[in-house]
Amino acid sequence: MNSLDPRTIILLTGVMGGVMSLVMYMMRRNFPPNIKGLTAWAASPFILFIAAILGGSRGLLPEFLSIVLPNILLFVGIYVAYFGSQQFFGVAPALRRWVMALIPVAAVAIWFTLIQPDYRTRLMLLSPSLGLVFAMHAHLIYTKAPRTFASWLSFVVLLSAVAIQIMRFLLAWQSRNETGVYDLNSPQAYFLAAYSFVILLFNVGLLLMATECLRTEFEHQATHDSLTDAFTRRHMNEACAQELERCRRHGHVMALLIMDLDHFKAINDTYGHQRGDRVLVEFATQVKTLLRRQDQLGRFGGEEFVLLLPETPLPVATVVAERIRAMVDESSDNPHYTVSIGLTINQHDYDSLDTLLARADTALYRAKEKGRNRVGSV
Repeated sequence: MNSLDPRTIILLTGVMGGVMSLVMYMMRRNFPPNIKGLTAWAASPFILFIAAILGGSRGLLPEFLSIVLPNILLFVGIYVAYFGSQQFFGVAPALRRWVMALIPVAAVAIWFTLIQPDYRTRLMLLSPSLGLVFAMHAHLIYTKAPRTFASWLSFVVLLSAVAIQIMRFLLAWQSRNETGVYDLNSPQAYFLAAYSFVILLFNVGLLLMATECLRTEFEHQATHDSLTDAFTRRHMNEACAQELERCRRHGHVMALLIMDLDHFKAINDTYGHQRGDRVLVEFATQVKTLLRRQDQLGRFGGEEFVLLLPETPLPVATVVAERIRAMVDESSDNPHYTVSIGLTINQHDYDSLDTLLARADTALYRAKEKGRNRVGSV
C-alpha cells in the first residue's frame, strides 16, 4: 500500500465508476423501453463517481463536502443500484422507506464528522447500513434472476461486499486506534482497495445482466408474434418439422390444428381494427390456458392460428379442439365470435409438414362448409 495510497484508490475508483456510468447510459439508449432499471444502473456509478471525487479532495474542501456528503452519496449510490435491480426484475420499490432510511445515515455522518468527530464510531454505524443494502440486493438477484453467469457474478460480488462491510465493522470494533480512511498504518486501506475492486466487478455484472436480457428479448421477438405473443409462422414450421421427424424415428403420433376465427373481417369492419386486435389477443390468451407445457400455439397470419400437440392421438386432439371451440363460443362477448378448427394427425412415415397442413386445411374448410363454429378432422 506504500505505492498506492487510499486517496489514489478512491480517485481511481471514481474514474472507473464514471466510465461505467457512461457505458451503461449509452447502452440504455439502445435498449427497448420494456427493459427497466437501466437508468438507475447508469446513475449509480455516476453518484459513486461524485462521492469518490469529493472524498478524494479531503483536506482541500470543507469536511461537509469531503466527508459528510461522500458518505451520504455512497449510501445513495448503492441504493440506486438496488432500486434499478428492483425495476429490472419487476419488483415495486419501497422508495419512501429508503428515503426515511437516508435520514439516520445523514445524521450519523454529520454528527460524527462535524459535531463530535469520531471516525471509528462513524465507520461502525455506517458499515452495517451499507452491508444491509448489499445483502438485500444479493437476495433480490438470488430470488429473481435466472441462473446465468452474470447473475451469479453479481450475487457473489454482492456477498463479497457484505463480507467487506462486516470485516470493516469488526476491525473498527476491536481497534481503538482508527483515525481515518487515509491512515496508511490501518488495515482499513486494504478493505478500501478490495471494496473498490468489488464495485467495479459489480458494475460489470450489471452490464452483463442487461446484455443477457437484451439477447433474450431479441430471441423472443424473433420467435413470437408481436401482437398475440403466440409463436411466429417460421418457428412453428421448424417446431412441427422437428416433431414430425421425432414421430418418424420413434413411431409416435402428433396432432396439428388449424384454427380460424369466423367472420373476423366483419369484426374489423364493425368494431374497428383495434378491437379486432384485442379479439386476437384474447383468443390466443384463452387457448394457452388449455394447453400443456409441450404444446405450441402459433399465429400463421391474420386470424389463422396453428396448434401443435405432441404425443396426442386423434381422439384426445379432438377433445382439446372441442374444448377450445366451446370456450371461445361461451366466453366471447362484445363482439361475440366463434372459431372453426381443422384437425389432423401424422398417418404415414412419408407425411411431410406440407401434407399435414394441407389435410388440416381441408378439415378446416369442411368445418366452415358445415356452418362454422365446428371441429373438422381428416
